[in-house]
Formats: sequence, C-alpha cells, structure tokens
Amino acid sequence: MANKSAVASNPGKGAGKQGILDRFFKITENGSTVNTEIVAGVTTFMVMAYIIFVNPAILSFAGMKDLQGLGPAFPAVLAATCLVAGLMTIFMGVYANYPFALAPGMGLNAVVAFQLIVGMKLPWQAAMGVIFLEGVAITILVITGLREAMFKAIPLTLKNAIGVGIGLFILFIGLTDGELIKWGSKDIGTPVALGNLTTGPVVVALFGLFLTMWLMARHVKGALLIGIVLSTILAIAVNYASGMKAFTTPGVAVMPSAIVSLPDLSILGQGINFGIFAKFGFLTAILTIFSLMLSDFFDTMGTVIGIGGRAGWLDKSGGLPRLDRVLMVDSLAAVVGGAAGTSSATTYVESAAGVGEGGRTGLTSVVVGVLFLLAMFFSPIAGVVPAHATAPALIIVGFLMASVAKEIPFSDIEEGLPALLTIAIMPFTYSITNGIGVGFISYTFIKVVMGKGAQLHWAMWVTTIAFLIYFALPWLNVAFGI
Repeated sequence: MANKSAVASNPGKGAGKQGILDRFFKITENGSTVNTEIVAGVTTFMVMAYIIFVNPAILSFAGMKDLQGLGPAFPAVLAATCLVAGLMTIFMGVYANYPFALAPGMGLNAVVAFQLIVGMKLPWQAAMGVIFLEGVAITILVITGLREAMFKAIPLTLKNAIGVGIGLFILFIGLTDGELIKWGSKDIGTPVALGNLTTGPVVVALFGLFLTMWLMARHVKGALLIGIVLSTILAIAVNYASGMKAFTTPGVAVMPSAIVSLPDLSILGQGINFGIFAKFGFLTAILTIFSLMLSDFFDTMGTVIGIGGRAGWLDKSGGLPRLDRVLMVDSLAAVVGGAAGTSSATTYVESAAGVGEGGRTGLTSVVVGVLFLLAMFFSPIAGVVPAHATAPALIIVGFLMASVAKEIPFSDIEEGLPALLTIAIMPFTYSITNGIGVGFISYTFIKVVMGKGAQLHWAMWVTTIAFLIYFALPWLNVAFGI
C-alpha cells in the first residue's frame, strides 16, 4: 500500500521512459513500480531456475545407465525447457497481465518419464503426445467455459484452504531443498526428521534464511533476491573451501568454465504424436490422458487461487479478474510443452516469490520470460545457483501465503474439516491436486450427510465425481490392464 500511495501522489511519475510500460501493464494502477516489477521478475526466475536442469535430467534419465536412450537428449530438453518457459511466461504477462510464470511442471515430467516411457514403454515422442492431447482437452474446457465455472464453484473456505495448503507445500519444499529437514525412516520412527545442521549446504540455507528474515523484518526492498544472491556467493565460497565437495550437483555453486552455450532445438514439434492409441487402444489412452489432465487442471487452479489470495486479487466470492485469460495461457502452455518435447508447461507456485517481492503486473512475467530465453544461451550461469540458496525464499513465501488461514472457520466441521484435510494433504503427499481432491470429496460428503447437498453448485458435483474417478484410477488401471 505504501508504494501505491507514493506513486499516486506523484501523477507525473508515469511520464518519460517509464510511461509506455506503466500504461500498458497498469503498473501505477496496481500499486507497483517498474523497478519493483523487475526485481520481482528476477526473484521469481532465480527461485525456479532449477527447472532448466532438473527437467532435462528427469526426461533424459540423466545418470541412469539402464535407461539411457529412452528419452530425448539432455541438451535438447534444456533448450526446449527454456524456450517454452520463456515464450509462455511472456505470453502470460502480455495477455493476462499477471505476474505468473510458467515452465514444464515438476511431477508431470516424472509421470512422463517413469509412467509413460518406462512403465508403459511408450516412445518418448508418443509420451509427449499424451501431454499434447491433455493440453488440447484442457484448452477445449477453457473455450467452453467449463474450467472457469469449476473455479468459480469452489466455496470460499476451500479457496482459502488451497492458498494455505500451497503455502505449507512451498514451505515444505524450501525446508527439504535446504536440507533443514529430511525424509525419515523406520530406524528413527518418523516420516520426517531434522537435517544434519553441520554440513556446508545446510549452513548456506540457514545463513540465507536468517538473512532474509532480518531483511524482511527491516522492510528492505528486494529482501528475497538479496538473500538468494548473497547465499549463492557464500555457497561458492563454501564449495571452493571444501575442495568442490560441499555440493554434489554438477555445476552448482561452481563458477562456470564457459558462459555461452548454443541451444539445441532439434526436438521441437516431435511431441505431436498419437502413438498411444495405436499401442494400447482407445479406452486405455483416454484414461491415461484423463488422469494427467486432471492433475494439470487442478494444480494450476490451486496455484492461481493461492497466489491470487496472497496478492489480494480475489473478490469477495473468491473470483479472479481476467481468469479466462490466465486459464487460456496455461492450457495452451500444456499444448506447447507437449509439442516441444519438454512435458506440460504450467503455472508455477514459485511465482509467489515474485509476488512476495511486490510484483503485481505482467511486467514481472515478461522479465522472467526474457531471462528464460537468455538462459538458452547462458545456461552455465543459471546453473550456479544451488537449491540451498533459493530455499530460504520459498520458506518465507510459504509463511506469507499461510496468513489467510485466519479466514477459515476451523470450529465448523462443515467448513473447517475439509479445509484442514486440503491443507494437510498437499505437503504430505507433495501434490496440490491430491489436496484439492480430498477437500472437494470431503466437503461434498459432509454437505450431503447433513442434508445440504442441494446447496452445492453443479460444477462441485462434476468435479467431485471427477476426483472420485481420479482416486479410483489404480483399480481401473488393474481392471483394464494399463
């Protein structure tokens, strides 16, 4: 609010060199400044830059000798990842004017690699064809208005719960990325345990966390970005001091020997492939496409609700202005991601990092997109930042997004229990879709047993049935031999 007041008191500030950007993105109107949007864009990019290397590592089966050759080549996926993320994020900024960034989705890329390519033994081109087709299906739902209708039908309590759940999910990712917590085992009797706080990478994460907390408490502009940059510098120093043994990921926290790398765009277009129908038949193909579509569908919905609530964009009923544009870009991103051979591109929860830095318009997205396009040529530099340096930003963003929990009536079983289940399932299962699904089913069930089923919107019924099918897919897979 301080930014908005300051800018509004100086009506001439939009003139001159900032005038065009200000008018196009309505920066002043949204209570932001060009500088704030740029810092927010750089922050979002740095927080999600890991996808530049993680996505090709998963899809090319990097380091897995027994699976080499099943997926597309690492350099080609890296270039396609940057290209798709860059173009679709810029499209989001220019068309929808929101600071949402898109890139190939984590989770879906693993499904492509290990379920479709390894499990179902599909050629990688046919596996990408499944993504292409589920993207087309979601786009049709957007055009017909069904996707937006489902968004609007979600009760406000569940929308708030989704925002809190995503906040905890992001916080949990930050804690695990920074190795501040680790997955437990039967030996220690807990599913999650405290990490080894004496290692170099964890020291970097702790340094970044306390530094960012201090900067946030002092209301320093660009606190998240400053924390990432200084933590990266410390990580490089720690790595060199340990003889390059502190960070095991190749290239991370190491000054690159080369700066420029020419992109390999050889796989573009090869994902327009319908081989799954020829290999498995119509029913199996449709069930496979449906399961991926549902995950893609609700991951984005949860992300938009969570970030929109944090930024204050949602109206009293929980609606988002220009939602149709956001959903259209996201749906087309799935189509483009599949066609380009880089898995489904989707709206990233890490966009919340830029929002946390004050990003409020599409200029933030344009900055992120331009940086992704540059990363096609400067990928060695982008690879220097370790996850331990970005983990503190995710932890802080998780805290910021969880603040809406105060709006949830936990004392009311009709509203509070489905909300709590939604919040808990997301981080515990590492899935936004699972959390939303459990929330929908439990909310509908409680309303029905209390004789209030007639109050539910038709889209709630359709979505609940879709989620029942989604959770029943393991049985359907066995029944139909998928």
